Amino acid sequence: MHILVVRNNSNPQAVDASLLLTAYLTSQGIEALLVDSSSLGTDQGRREVRAQLPGQLALVVVLGGDGTVLHTVHLLHDRQVPILPINFGRLGFLANADTDGVVPLVAEALAGDLRAERRSILSIEVVCEGEHDPYGEANRAGEGAAWDMPDVNAEPNAATPPSVRKPGKTDSAPWTPIPGRFGVNGRGLSGARQFFALNEAAITRGAMGRIIELTLNVSGVDVARMRGDGLVVSTATGSTAYALSAGGPLVSPGFKGMIAVPLAPHTLRSRAVVTDASDVIEVGFDDTDEFREATLFVDGDIVPFDAPLRKIYVQCAPFDVTLLRADGASFYDRISKDFFGE
Repeated sequence: MHILVVRNNSNPQAVDASLLLTAYLTSQGIEALLVDSSSLGTDQGRREVRAQLPGQLALVVVLGGDGTVLHTVHLLHDRQVPILPINFGRLGFLANADTDGVVPLVAEALAGDLRAERRSILSIEVVCEGEHDPYGEANRAGEGAAWDMPDVNAEPNAATPPSVRKPGKTDSAPWTPIPGRFGVNGRGLSGARQFFALNEAAITRGAMGRIIELTLNVSGVDVARMRGDGLVVSTATGSTAYALSAGGPLVSPGFKGMIAVPLAPHTLRSRAVVTDASDVIEVGFDDTDEFREATLFVDGDIVPFDAPLRKIYVQCAPFDVTLLRADGASFYDRISKDFFGE
């Protein structure tokens, strides 16, 4: 049996807990693989760690806050492995409290005594200026195929011009990631056009700070044209993160749809939109150059591209994430305590 332990190595308590846990697992004849969260902050780091993982994992234990949980989800991608998050961060809304220690919690998880929560994931597909749009008008009648899910273990092909690459397709040609920049997703610059998020995709103002103008379309229906700081599209899990700060609703984690929340809109009639699980959100950008400088963040990590953004398609991914909960507190108990101070 293999168990992956991901720790926030900048937190001394998390480091101590990881050493105690790995010693316990070893004494039980379980092989523990220990990974520092600092190695998961970039695509290159995650790819290197992913290559060392065994074919089967029984459990992933995360010792850190919500940020460490997000990096772990990106590391695992679509591997259906239960994740036991134990809070060694600040808010830690996704994680369990370390009340009785990490060893009893992990023992309960291995015994199957913890409650499993299945969380939706976003699939984010990007079309940059000058690229073929597989969901454009010419393809709405069934011409062409949907993008393939990318191989996150492969290296994007930096030698192929972005305008002729098929989004989601990569090969083993050499590429140059962005070195030493924690949280920067270099795959956008290298041609990848599909990404996944547990919390949200945030489309915001660019480096020049000018407002952006965008259109919001839900499953073929033009819903709104808006100007402002941008738009956040979140899962129910992400409703307690950036979307909440932007004025969005608190949504129970069992909800499988999406929440679209405008960021500082220049209108008094802007509203958050809650979608069905089968809907597709299409974000388009105005043709005027003044409003084209938009930036994409995926779960808080910036994704730079080599051309301006043209369209962004967001929908629920065909896989989800399983988080293990140790206490009997419901979602409403937790928001009452953490967000309303009751």
